Amino acid sequence: MRRARWLAPWKDSGEKPVIYHCITRVVERRLAFEAEEKEQFRCYMRMYENFSGCRVLAYCLMGNHVHILLEVPPMRVGGLADEDLLKRLRAIYPESVVKPVAKELDEAREAIRAGRAVDKCATAIHERYTYRMHNLGEFMKTLLGRFTRWFNRRHTRTGTLWESRFKSVLVEDGMAARTMAAYIDLNPVRAGIVSDPAAYRWSSYGEAVGGGARGNGKKARAGLVRALMAHQEYEADARHWVGKVSKRYRIILLVEGGEQLQEVVGEDGTRDVKVVRKGMRQEVVDEELGRLQRSRDVAIGRMLRCRVRYFTDGAVIGSRAFVDGVFTECRERFGQRRKTGARKMRGSAAAAAGALWSIRDLKIEIG
Repeated sequence: MRRARWLAPWKDSGEKPVIYHCITRVVERRLAFEAEEKEQFRCYMRMYENFSGCRVLAYCLMGNHVHILLEVPPMRVGGLADEDLLKRLRAIYPESVVKPVAKELDEAREAIRAGRAVDKCATAIHERYTYRMHNLGEFMKTLLGRFTRWFNRRHTRTGTLWESRFKSVLVEDGMAARTMAAYIDLNPVRAGIVSDPAAYRWSSYGEAVGGGARGNGKKARAGLVRALMAHQEYEADARHWVGKVSKRYRIILLVEGGEQLQEVVGEDGTRDVKVVRKGMRQEVVDEELGRLQRSRDVAIGRMLRCRVRYFTDGAVIGSRAFVDGVFTECRERFGQRRKTGARKMRGSAAAAAGALWSIRDLKIEIG
């Protein structure tokens, strides 16, 4: 039976944004995405980000799956101004669609000013589109659906592209969010595609480092600033990237980027060092870490060398207080014998034990 999705209990209260780690896989996990497909997916992702009001904090587009760390802010009090609505519509619709909406809004506003109509007339026009904004499910459904239609036309195929509905994990801001962002950006390193995450074009870190001063490069830097510093009330502002934010993030990524060596003994008794995982030369990593090192971030980085199942199946990730708070709000989803929500992370996630907690106790195949 399909499980109900874990959504923040406060998502409709307008109190604060919600962060989710979203994962979706290609049907049969086939390697369907080459450079063209990844570029098109990223294009649609940015389009729907601009339309929906959601923020992509981190992402990685792999050959057969996609990771997105998505922040869903509440709709502003009072809704959108007409010009803001039209600006968002232009992110995904041609002017031939937007112009009639603009005309309809102008006529409604004029009728309201003349006393021939009430505010509900303009509100109804807004609601035709705003129900799809600031909403996790609508963002992912629209993005994946749009890309599927493009992919099927491009490859002359029909049917579903995705293995099942997307997974999502509720993530607390602060340490949990920055750890999840690094986990996402390190996907191509763990897969052996690149030795440095900065070299992978279709990820938030690769785009932040290699992108231009404007456009998507700026957007990627702003997203990572928000992922790392939202708990300190930093907005998604790329100007904060240069300096401590980029350095702190680099620490976690560097630890994972180093090659792993193993000493082996030959049949003749000679000793040699074998590279068991490709990456940046360890002396290069050590030199850079010597300038930037922080013990907690290094421990987290080492944890991220592994596939951490909690980050895809843990449902809710954050501090003990955060996870217990979600548990209390969603008490009806658990049996009577369950007294607390937070569960200590183990296995490959043990480095984060005591700092990050999960609402699910994953007892097997962790790593």
